[in-house]
Amino acid sequence: MVYRNAKEILLSLVRGYPVVAVTGPRQSGKSTLVKNVFNDKEYANLEDIEAREYAQSDPKGFLSQFPDGAILDEVQRVPSLFSYVQTIVDEKKEPGYFILTGSQQFGLYEDITQSLAGRVATVVLLPFSHDELINAKLLPDTPEELLFKGLYPPIYDRSLDPTLWYGNYTRTYIERDVRQIIQVRDLSTFQHFVRMCAARTGQLLNLSSLANDCGITHNTAKSWISILEASYIIYLLKPHFENFNKRLVKTPKLFFYDVGLAVWLLGINGIDQISIHPLRGSLFETYVVGELLKRRTNNALEPNIYFWRDRTGNEIDIIIDKGTALIPVEIKSGKTITSDYFTMFKKWIEITGKKDEKGWLIYAGAEHQKRSDGIVLPWNRIFDIDA
Repeated sequence: MVYRNAKEILLSLVRGYPVVAVTGPRQSGKSTLVKNVFNDKEYANLEDIEAREYAQSDPKGFLSQFPDGAILDEVQRVPSLFSYVQTIVDEKKEPGYFILTGSQQFGLYEDITQSLAGRVATVVLLPFSHDELINAKLLPDTPEELLFKGLYPPIYDRSLDPTLWYGNYTRTYIERDVRQIIQVRDLSTFQHFVRMCAARTGQLLNLSSLANDCGITHNTAKSWISILEASYIIYLLKPHFENFNKRLVKTPKLFFYDVGLAVWLLGINGIDQISIHPLRGSLFETYVVGELLKRRTNNALEPNIYFWRDRTGNEIDIIIDKGTALIPVEIKSGKTITSDYFTMFKKWIEITGKKDEKGWLIYAGAEHQKRSDGIVLPWNRIFDIDA
């Protein structure tokens, strides 16, 4: 089993909360992680029809099977359980009594908010992080291979073909989960919508353009974006609010949580196509954003990354908000460092006056450099960034 960085925060949280919930996209390794970390607990998978029917028809009887608590997998499938879980943990007053997992923010968070507020800690588990692959000696040799394969665990655990796996993943999970949340009359239209989102990864979200390209209404596009966001398929990166006497862009950027899924949706079916694809830069940026998100979610922290763009065209790809400092990050998919790469760092200092806050440049090359304008990190050392 690949060691997951989220293990440490789980062991910490379970000492202070009666319920710990692990959420994230399907197939990100939630079940594997909790069964490994809490291997002394009983386990029930509510995707199993018999277990789900038992829990729905007799929730009290179902939970009575677990006098010492349990792992309840995909618990959002039986929302009625949450109030019973609340009653039990209030009576037992024991930390780490129930471990819950779930794949949809809508189902899981709504019920947690209503029934388990103050009793539960939540960890978001995304696909493998870059440093998890390094520690397991599974990191691909080139950035092109990494973008093509993505970072979902089954591709590495079972050495599966990414093209085949992402096709099955989309049909089995994304489309099925969507049917559970909303009524999609024409599935082919939704499939086209998801592909159009992939074509816009790393770009400002323009709902009107997206709706027009898919032949749907603005409100439908907005609803479907929310569903993809709730299912941990896409992430909307917000613009930072600092003005610096400039008019700011207030529209979020659309990113896929996993770059490999975006690559598959774009119809890229070979590693050799990555380097010449017109969206190579956006795909590389998607990968970097995903890694910065994992640095936070693996420690049960809220994301602290934004982008910054004003109306005159000045833009910083990522702003890391550390509370007392704003750290600019530029992302370049090229493999050769050029002076142009540092232009926005100089512009950032000019606009903000923040001379002491050195930036980070992440690029697809191999050199690690410390420059007067910032620190250069190659793609395979992204975990060195101080986020």
